[in-house]
Amino acid sequence: MGSKVLVVDDEAYIRMLIELTLEDLQSEGVEIITAEDGAQALDIIKAERPDLVFLDVMMPNVTGFDVCYTVKHEWQYDDVFIVMLTAKGQEYDIEKGMMVGADVYMTKPFDPDELLEKAEEILGL
Repeated sequence: MGSKVLVVDDEAYIRMLIELTLEDLQSEGVEIITAEDGAQALDIIKAERPDLVFLDVMMPNVTGFDVCYTVKHEWQYDDVFIVMLTAKGQEYDIEKGMMVGADVYMTKPFDPDELLEKAEEILGL
């Protein structure tokens, strides 16, 4: 069975950019799923149990921090690897991201090659 990657961002062009960046993974059998907000992300994570989530921090209603906390602490899904993506690289945000259970923290704008390499490394490709 192939791996699943969930891309969560409230900005459509960023979701598209990440999808394009990761499209090479599809030839390796990786399924790319997207969500446009935190609530949708939680539904998908519960139903699909993706191996990897690229999660935007700043989203309306349910933030990336909320999603991460729910997945890692409330549901105890340790097998779901979460990469927090944020325009904010401040120490406070990184600390908060780690506190809620983020596995890795990447700041936007990200280098597409770095994003792809990180995904391949996490998925063991």
